[in-house]
Amino acid sequence: MGLSFRQMERSLGVGVGALALGTAGLLLLLKIIQRARGRQNLQDKVVVVTGASSGLGKECAHVFHAAGARLILCGRNQKRLQEVVQELEAVTDGKIRTYIPCIVVFDLSDPDTVSRAAIEILKCHGHVDVLINNAGISYRGSILETRVSVQRDVMETNYFGPVAFTQAVLPSMVERGSGHIVAISSVQGKIAIPYRSAYAASKHAMQAYFDCLRAEVESFGLQVSVISPGYIRTNLSVNAITGDGSKYGVMDRTTAMGWDPEKVAQAVLKAVCYRQKDVLLAGPLPALAVYLRTLWPAAFFSVMASRAKKEQRVKEQ
Repeated sequence: MGLSFRQMERSLGVGVGALALGTAGLLLLLKIIQRARGRQNLQDKVVVVTGASSGLGKECAHVFHAAGARLILCGRNQKRLQEVVQELEAVTDGKIRTYIPCIVVFDLSDPDTVSRAAIEILKCHGHVDVLINNAGISYRGSILETRVSVQRDVMETNYFGPVAFTQAVLPSMVERGSGHIVAISSVQGKIAIPYRSAYAASKHAMQAYFDCLRAEVESFGLQVSVISPGYIRTNLSVNAITGDGSKYGVMDRTTAMGWDPEKVAQAVLKAVCYRQKDVLLAGPLPALAVYLRTLWPAAFFSVMASRAKKEQRVKEQ
């Protein structure tokens, strides 16, 4: 027969419960030490953020600046980028050495400007440690009422732009044997939602490209993270384009109730610090939908069809 708890305690000279707690505490301490050792220090690292003038890009600028990174902020509007720089200059706690960010103005959807922007970026500090592909555009509309040119425009900004920009910076990272590339995707890069065809397609393409990139550059010592948030409380839906190319101009209820952009930015920072490969930032229902699409696709398709009918009835009212 096995030893009783009391017999074990007498033989070990310590209570079994206390021993179990001590073992659990030791394992937790070892895990904390392991994470601390694996944590990437961002002090003095060169971090490029696209779409940095507003929304999530602006919040990423704030959190990486606070971590001591040398920022290079990118966007189409120089005035708004300069305003972000002024905000960052005014925020410092004196404990971490911070730097005045550089600004590079270019349009990610214009292929002719991307390579020139990459050259300008590399001139700032000679290299790039972290590239955050954040800039993007959203879309709302029925496929039947959407011009193919609009589908192309969304793909140009959300897919071809980040791809061209990444590939322009990538050789310098490979040469140094160091670098981290971040792609801000979406839950809609994993599941497709009715009346979001152009956006979902562009984010699916982004997910696939950066998954391939991750595998191909691992041998060079490079890291790739894909961040897939749900709705974020920004002006993304307001600035979205519709089927005819006009601005949507509406703050969706789901967007208004979405994630705090600062929390998403902190998650991006964590993904870089701990070299996380794929991060899903979503509530229980979107997360369930992602798994449902894989494990029980018929049920997922039925749910999406019902959603499409519901949205169509709302539009007709």
